[in-house]
Amino acid sequence: MATSNENKKAIYSIFWIWLVITIVGVLISIKAPAWLMPTSASSTMHLVIETIVVFSVAAAPVAALVYAITLYALVKWRWRGDGVPPDGPNLRNNSTLTSVWIVSSTMLTIFLLIWGLAALAVDEGGGNGKNPMTVNVTGQQWAWSFTYPGTHVASNELYLPVNDKITFNVTSKDVVHGFWIVQMGVKVNANPGVSTSVSVTPNKIGTYDIRCTEICGLYHAYMVTRVHVLSDTAFAKWLSSQPSRA
Repeated sequence: MATSNENKKAIYSIFWIWLVITIVGVLISIKAPAWLMPTSASSTMHLVIETIVVFSVAAAPVAALVYAITLYALVKWRWRGDGVPPDGPNLRNNSTLTSVWIVSSTMLTIFLLIWGLAALAVDEGGGNGKNPMTVNVTGQQWAWSFTYPGTHVASNELYLPVNDKITFNVTSKDVVHGFWIVQMGVKVNANPGVSTSVSVTPNKIGTYDIRCTEICGLYHAYMVTRVHVLSDTAFAKWLSSQPSRA
């Protein structure tokens, strides 16, 4: 059985290991999304990235504690003798450790709950688009098609005006597809016979990716297209240049 001094030494050692791993984890949580996540082209996507950062930072100390105890145990608490190793100290009877664990876990859970509820309360359109518009999205094996209500225009690539709130009505002609505008944080299933609505406000001019996220058959991996976010003038010019569909 470990002595009191040995227990204190172990606690101090674990604390310093935990502190170092926590700092590294927090730095990775803050920096990694900028490298790993796609460029944000809407406030919705910005909120997604921000939430990943906040949740990762909040989880870093918990993960670090597990890693710190594991590393210390592998180095210092390995049983090198013969036979069955003796039992370690019964931490369940340590009221201080139990109280700290319960309080810290409760505070962390409440914080994450509040953040999640606040994020859900944010307008899913991601802004006050000055000219709200609707686009009908149809998936089928293995392509996307887009129509613009109020016009006679249809396209196989999506065109949107910047800083306008867009509502997508998403459906499918055959099987379940997944409509995902990668850089805008929009992801919703396209279900046959059902129209599902989702909104976003693109806030950056450019060309971005649209992919299918549901395995929908042999050519699922090739069910990709692009979205072009244009200035209001360029979008109006594109719209007027399109031939009317039959």
